[in-house]
Amino acid sequence: MEATPKESEDKGIRSSISLYSLRLWNQIVSFLPSRRDSNFLWKLSSLLRRRRRKTGLPLPLPLNSINSSVLTVTGWEPAEASRLFDVLGDLLEHCFLNLHGIWKNLQFWQSRAEGTNAQKVYFLICERGPRAFFSGTVQLMQQSFRDGFSLQHVAREASLYIADRITILSNLRCHLAVFVAQVYMEIDKLGAEAVNGQENSLTSLLVTLNGFFLDLEASICQLHAAHDMDFIDGSFSFPLFEKVPDVNKEGSQWTSCEIGDAINLLYQNLHKLDSFISILVYKHRKPRKLTQYWLRYTCGAVGLSVCSVWLIQHSSLMGSSDIENWVREAHNSAASFFKDHVEQPLISIRDELFDTFRKRHKGVMEVQEVQLTANSLHRMLLAFSEHTKGQKFPDDASDQEMLAIVMARYEKELMHPIQNLLSGELARALLIQVQKLKLDIETAMLELDQILKANEINFAVLAALPAFFLSLLLLMLLRAWYKQDTRAEGKGRAARLQRRLLVVEVEKAIMQYQSFVDQGRVKDAECRFGLLLYSLGRLYHASENHAKATGEWLYLRQDILDLGKPSLPTRDKLRITWRMERVYDCLLPALKRS
Repeated sequence: MEATPKESEDKGIRSSISLYSLRLWNQIVSFLPSRRDSNFLWKLSSLLRRRRRKTGLPLPLPLNSINSSVLTVTGWEPAEASRLFDVLGDLLEHCFLNLHGIWKNLQFWQSRAEGTNAQKVYFLICERGPRAFFSGTVQLMQQSFRDGFSLQHVAREASLYIADRITILSNLRCHLAVFVAQVYMEIDKLGAEAVNGQENSLTSLLVTLNGFFLDLEASICQLHAAHDMDFIDGSFSFPLFEKVPDVNKEGSQWTSCEIGDAINLLYQNLHKLDSFISILVYKHRKPRKLTQYWLRYTCGAVGLSVCSVWLIQHSSLMGSSDIENWVREAHNSAASFFKDHVEQPLISIRDELFDTFRKRHKGVMEVQEVQLTANSLHRMLLAFSEHTKGQKFPDDASDQEMLAIVMARYEKELMHPIQNLLSGELARALLIQVQKLKLDIETAMLELDQILKANEINFAVLAALPAFFLSLLLLMLLRAWYKQDTRAEGKGRAARLQRRLLVVEVEKAIMQYQSFVDQGRVKDAECRFGLLLYSLGRLYHASENHAKATGEWLYLRQDILDLGKPSLPTRDKLRITWRMERVYDCLLPALKRS
């Protein structure tokens, strides 16, 4: 949507304020003398604002040491060579960090470009802040009254808004990737010459690096001409970078002062490049979280305000004791829940586990009581059977046989119940049946008691299940909070997946680089190689801690550095990526880990 004059004026004021510090710094740098330590303040500021998360590869030098004897140069002091390698490391590090910032914003805009028209319209109106919301709503209502409501027109504006940022960031990333690839190849060539015992011309490297800056400036000028970038006019003027003086470019004729001036010039150009890219990315950055979700935060703030007013009305400030009563009831409920579902089940389990001897003794007593009842019944049956049959029965006679005699006699006695109750065996038969009923009841109660005792632990566990599930839910929430880091450096499943996707990006960049080389598209090939180095840098730092923990860092590190060698054939690089995906533990899928 088109910005109003007032909105444009406010944006211009904010841009002027944000760029004032950079212009002030450029003026300070211009007054600094050309000395060996003239870049101290810039390096200090870079150190203070340096991000913890690194994304770059180490310098492709022999033994990875700038103090190696093979890198000594005739006519150069060790301090000067060390400063040169420092500026090379800072140059690549800042470029990788800028590529990472461009990648994060570009990823956001590409995800918005893949959305539906309704999602694009919602983003354009509702996810760019309150001012964009009200101005967009007013403009949409005016357009609806004038031409009728049309979602396609607003969706077209949103698509153009998103596509413009994707184009600028993509071009800027490509130009910066080409610059990174050129610098990296030149450093790799320097290392190869040192390994082969050739004389290192570090002075020619200074001139070559300055040429790379000028080529990057030409690409930036084309990008500036193709797009309207009035926000940087007045802050930066072209030519953007300083040029190395044309005197004494024959290498060995360079004096120590000229070498120091050239290195300081590289630092100044690097600072200007870093500032320019930072401002350009800031202009086309993705909205902040607070800006994207300002509607939710506003509704949450309103709801919190309403809730606060309601709480104040029921608090002691307004003479009400409702809150104190609710707190007391909640405390009593929590205490009751803890006692019923935590304390008592644990006590029951403890008693069941540690008081078995006492319960076993009690169980023995109950069994003895049942046995006494059974012996009494046996003697009664034996006496009744001997009296009825008139013969002697053995002591081990079956209770069932004797009980059959009792029942037969009982049926016969029932023929004359009143007579036999007074003078017959009916009373004894009834008493024997009562004793049998008592024995059956005691036996059933003993079995039921044994069943209940055997399941006491189960009942206690069932009573503790609500507290167990509540604790499990809290543990899951704590675990999710602890492993919420889904970046490639994390420890969870999502982080492992991110590292494997980085390997996929590396493999894809290698194939695209070879395809562009075969087609003779040099700039596109350099762009893909620069993006390959960026992906390798992210993989390098994402897998370092995990590979060190498993003892495979030396091999993985060498494989990553080999993938960044420009001279290594593509066939060998693809073979290395194939091995990395199947050998190293930190890059394996979670299901395949032993």
